[in-house]
Amino acid sequence: MERREFLAGSVAAMTAAAAGQANAETRNSNGKAREYYQFRRFHLQSGPQVKLTDTFVAEALIPALNRMGIGPVGVMNVTFGPDTPTLVVLMPSTDVEKLVTVDLLLARDEEFMQKAAPFWAAPATAPSFLRVESSLHLAFEGWPKMTPPDPKQKRIFQLRRYESPSYAAHVRKVEMFHHGEFEIFQASGFGQVLYSDSLVGTNLPNLTYMLTFEDMAHLDSCWNTFRTAPEWKKLSGSERYAYEAIVSNITNLVLTPTSYSQI
Repeated sequence: MERREFLAGSVAAMTAAAAGQANAETRNSNGKAREYYQFRRFHLQSGPQVKLTDTFVAEALIPALNRMGIGPVGVMNVTFGPDTPTLVVLMPSTDVEKLVTVDLLLARDEEFMQKAAPFWAAPATAPSFLRVESSLHLAFEGWPKMTPPDPKQKRIFQLRRYESPSYAAHVRKVEMFHHGEFEIFQASGFGQVLYSDSLVGTNLPNLTYMLTFEDMAHLDSCWNTFRTAPEWKKLSGSERYAYEAIVSNITNLVLTPTSYSQI
């Protein structure tokens, strides 16, 4: 065997082994597969870009992702937050390779390419977006799978990112969720959609989680209940979590699902 062929075979074998190991490592202690999430934000300019992107996501992207086994796909507009208009697309899968190579896979899908053409190949003089921002996440050990609300019901979402000043502080903040914060959210009336570690993205280390509510009044009511809960005061005031700041910055977005969102 020539050296080039040997190296190619060795790389392929190592890649396969690494993929197998990664799959083994993304199961929680109960053996449940932990989902990965890609969040993709389309930063847009008011006007034709909004309609073009909506049509692309609804008629080309979501059907193609579903054919790959990626879904349900969430699509939301930023209602309260910076840089509006922005369209947020949430892609969940237990197959991380699909998520990180999704654009390469889409380019091989003839049906997708045909329907996506106006958006995909928009000229530089009339671009279909200003910029696209993507991040990759792994579901928490204690919340391995997304639990979305009924898409037929009235709902809004809150997407929150907690940045930590160090990796040690980040680990402690994730630990808080597993040591009682999930239950306090539940008791306070929140709809809990997902919790995740950010693996690739900006402002690391950080975690991202998503909550759901009927409307803004429900959101405010839940947070008021949470802040005054004795269990929260005890947890947040404990020596392990209160001796120094473990969250240095919070990003908070309120999202409204599109009519075609699957979440």
